Amino acid sequence: MKKRVLVVDDEPGIRASLQMTLEPTYEVLCATNAQEGLARFRQELPNLVLLDVLMPGSDGLGLLQSMRSEDPTVPVIMLTAVKTVKTAVEAMKIGAADYLAKPFDVEELRMIVAKALATQALESEVRYLRAQVLKSYAFHNLVGKSPAMQEIYSKIEQVADTRTTVLITGESGTGKELVARALHYNSSRQERPFIALNCASIPETLIESELFGHEKGAFTGALARRLGKVELAHGGTLFLDEVGDLGMLTQAKLLRFLQEREFTRVGGTQTIKVDVRIIAATNKILEDLVPRKEFREDLYYRINVAVLSIPPLRDRREDIPYLSKHFLSKRLEAEGRPPLEISKEAMELLTRYHWPGNVRELENVIEQAIVWCRGTEVTMDHLPTTLKTESRHTGLRQSALSGQVSLEKAVQEFERELILDALTRTGHVQTHAAALLGITRRMLKYRMDMLGIKCPDTQAAPGPKDVPSA
Repeated sequence: MKKRVLVVDDEPGIRASLQMTLEPTYEVLCATNAQEGLARFRQELPNLVLLDVLMPGSDGLGLLQSMRSEDPTVPVIMLTAVKTVKTAVEAMKIGAADYLAKPFDVEELRMIVAKALATQALESEVRYLRAQVLKSYAFHNLVGKSPAMQEIYSKIEQVADTRTTVLITGESGTGKELVARALHYNSSRQERPFIALNCASIPETLIESELFGHEKGAFTGALARRLGKVELAHGGTLFLDEVGDLGMLTQAKLLRFLQEREFTRVGGTQTIKVDVRIIAATNKILEDLVPRKEFREDLYYRINVAVLSIPPLRDRREDIPYLSKHFLSKRLEAEGRPPLEISKEAMELLTRYHWPGNVRELENVIEQAIVWCRGTEVTMDHLPTTLKTESRHTGLRQSALSGQVSLEKAVQEFERELILDALTRTGHVQTHAAALLGITRRMLKYRMDMLGIKCPDTQAAPGPKDVPSA
């Protein structure tokens, strides 16, 4: 579909010339005065306006102001036979995208129009992407119905639009960066950068340069000035992930920055002031590191202002169904696939599993299930074997601890599962299975007979036999 260009000029020859020049590429609309131009601007919704500065009744600058108040996203290019610096500056201050003098060069006109439309398209895309990001991290889009997570959301809302330094704690994979982004995108800094730095992934020798940047020639390989994360985050938020892994020397420099809100690039002499909000995260217990001299006490108190502790997934199992469905729909939408359901048995398995990798592991498991599922429902067959094995062990442990199963019976069941797993992995070659388990083939055969485990070519007994008394 062709872009619409509105030409507002009182000279018929200019209108005809512009129409002839642009019409093969664009749909050209014309108006003869400011009043008609504003009416067509409102009705036709053009993508770009070519506007004459001098027109009878009302000048172009007044119309430019009206158009900018109506829709500031539409680029307006000013046309005039009186090319003065004063008029150009006025027009650009009001919001003109560019300035073109009559008589205009045809190629220059085409280039200016194309450039203005390309810039408008880029700005529109940026606005759309920013809106999507803001939507993604809005409070109502954070997933979790458990009381623990509701308390976290309440704290995010309270502290988001402040300058307060926030420390987010929790096991790996609990979603600490997601919380940090929610803090940023629900604050007045949302239009400014969110810069993340994983402190554990950068060697101690390079971390200062990553944080504060360096000047050309500061060290071998510093071929040009490089801005650090602190400077790039000016006006926005700097997220220091795994802050507990910083070395003591870097901790001292970070402390000075937090106190003074200024820094010097590596190899530089100029002191640079920035406005940056710091959010730190760690999966370590910092208060345990302080007495061991692995984390500075003064830095700990500097960042330990507002603390958000994210509970592990195993402590909020009621969130697992919501998270599972969220990850399922998000992945299916990204791949353009039709909706899928999760079977009752599969959901029960997901809910029972202890999730050592937390939310990150759950998302990975759901993605794997989508890969293998070709029907309309995710079943237990689409879930990793580790979940099923761990779930059986967890259920057995709970049954033993609750008194439903005796310790002897629980041990037998566990041993039976180990032997069956070893036989499956070795193709039911008993010598190899025995080696895998670290026992002799004779001992394996004895345990198999005792537990009622038969070879594949015979009918297996339904359950374990009683263990004979010694």
